[in-house]
Amino acid sequence: MSGHSKWATIRRQKEATDAKRGALFTKLGNQIAIAARGGTDPNQNSALAMAVEKAKAANMPMNNIERSIQRSADKSAAQLEEIMYEGYGPGSIAILVEIATDNKNRTYPEVRSAFAKNGGHLAAPGSVAFQFSRKGMIRVKGTGEELQLQAIEAGAEDVYEESENSETVIYTAPSDLAKVREAMKAADAEIVEAGLSYVPNNVLKVEDPETARKIVNLMTALEDLDDVTATHTNFDISENIKV
Repeated sequence: MSGHSKWATIRRQKEATDAKRGALFTKLGNQIAIAARGGTDPNQNSALAMAVEKAKAANMPMNNIERSIQRSADKSAAQLEEIMYEGYGPGSIAILVEIATDNKNRTYPEVRSAFAKNGGHLAAPGSVAFQFSRKGMIRVKGTGEELQLQAIEAGAEDVYEESENSETVIYTAPSDLAKVREAMKAADAEIVEAGLSYVPNNVLKVEDPETARKIVNLMTALEDLDDVTATHTNFDISENIKV
């Protein structure tokens, strides 16, 4: 798929080895709390079911998951606000940063500093987002033609293999996400995560090793912020560059 960013692969590898489990659980908990606004029963709320699925795949304890769900009904708890920041990084790559925060006056300076310290800068709302399309994204364990055919038969728009992670990424129309996810589960596919994502319309090839290193440093700095729930970008690194 021409719009599949290399960052998706790098991020998955980082998540698999990340020792900052507490920070990861904070992010996952925020995603669950936001999804639970549409209903606290995962059987009736597909967005919540997908958020819980992702948390379980990261070995998040069940009591943490249940507390995150109940936050949506706790009127005394600080309410999370969803924000999208847009910016550019080294090599003019485009970046979208999804935020869930109870204090945007704290979060905005943190995001701005991460950009500034790593060769990037924030941009005006709408000046970056047009380079991406909203898609459903399902990540499953395993690769191979059979799995790809199952995804296409289930209604996938596109399928991409990440051989480095031994995973397959399935892209759908936003309205087809839940249907395709259920079809893949019925086909006994092991789903790692599923949800809505921003997919770049075109990717920017990075050929310079130093630029690639700076990009990964910036993306990692953004991902390490507690209030960041997701990052999306449009770069692809040349295969001969190790990061």
